[in-house]
Amino acid sequence: MGVFDRMIEGGHEQVFFCRDKLGKLKAIIAIHDTTLGPVLGGTRMYPYPSEDEALKDALRLAQGMTMKSAACGNNYGGGKGVIWGDPDKDKDEILFRAYGRFIEGLGGRFITGTDVGTVSSDFVYCLPETKYVVGLPVEYGGSGDTSILTAYGVFLGIKACLEEVFGSPELKGRTVAIQGVGKVGRKLAGHLHKEGARLIVADVRSNVAAEVAEEFGAELADPSEILFVDADVLSPNALGGVLNKDTIPRIKAKIVAGGANNQLETPEDAVRLKERGILYAPDYIINAGGVISVADELEGYNPERARHKTEAIPGLLKTVFRIAREEGIDTYEAANRMVARRLEAVRVLKSIYKGVKA
Repeated sequence: MGVFDRMIEGGHEQVFFCRDKLGKLKAIIAIHDTTLGPVLGGTRMYPYPSEDEALKDALRLAQGMTMKSAACGNNYGGGKGVIWGDPDKDKDEILFRAYGRFIEGLGGRFITGTDVGTVSSDFVYCLPETKYVVGLPVEYGGSGDTSILTAYGVFLGIKACLEEVFGSPELKGRTVAIQGVGKVGRKLAGHLHKEGARLIVADVRSNVAAEVAEEFGAELADPSEILFVDADVLSPNALGGVLNKDTIPRIKAKIVAGGANNQLETPEDAVRLKERGILYAPDYIINAGGVISVADELEGYNPERARHKTEAIPGLLKTVFRIAREEGIDTYEAANRMVARRLEAVRVLKSIYKGVKA
């Protein structure tokens, strides 16, 4: 399938391919939907096996950002950047300055910050070239580590799911299996441990998993088996596509609720979860704490305000669960319908002419 066909299929507006003449930077910026405003989405750096895989990830992640911002009430569209490279070997000042110049060239249409493989200090290198970066370190006027509110939102979302399934948000005595204990998963483990949950953790980096297990008294699991352990809650916090026709039949948890983006390999996988009686918390709602944080930064970051906005996530999930029950659909489709209704309402609203600015 060609690029235009993929854009048509996903509803994308623009795709930009960027390279610098030194050959350091190879990046793709995907803009999905600008109904709500300029697009806001992080930049991922990853050693993709091919150009096609990099493009596929950019398009899918950009679409998810539209859904995430619309669901949580942000007035920003959805977009995403991916840098094709190894974050452990290829990062330097020139790469991010080159990226910053491409971002500036879009004139504010794309605002970006951290994602998998990038950290807030990386975007300090962009500052001489562009003002359209967020998630900067606090000392640079930014919100700092966006994974703090992402993990907090996932924690609150898990409690909402427990209440939906078991009638109580109580974590004491519940078992949570955490796949991936990086920036988000580790912080999530801290919240859960504090409230008495039993934890099972796994990460492809065995040393990181061992550190987290020791810190929180968690049981270690093999990364290839973490999805299938006995637990009340499965929390995916690594890369996407882990919920699919092969894995779903083997999941024992009654709830899937985690911080990873694009957990479903296909929309049909949400139906498979529903058919198995597993409650799925749509990822773009439960993990919205990070985008809430950086969106607040654009207004002049207020930590208390951003935390308060993140605390709305359980209410959003309860709305999704209600729609799913009332309309007899899976929770992913319910979330999509909730988002579609907001986007359509804003499109109609924009038909009102506001006049010309003085």
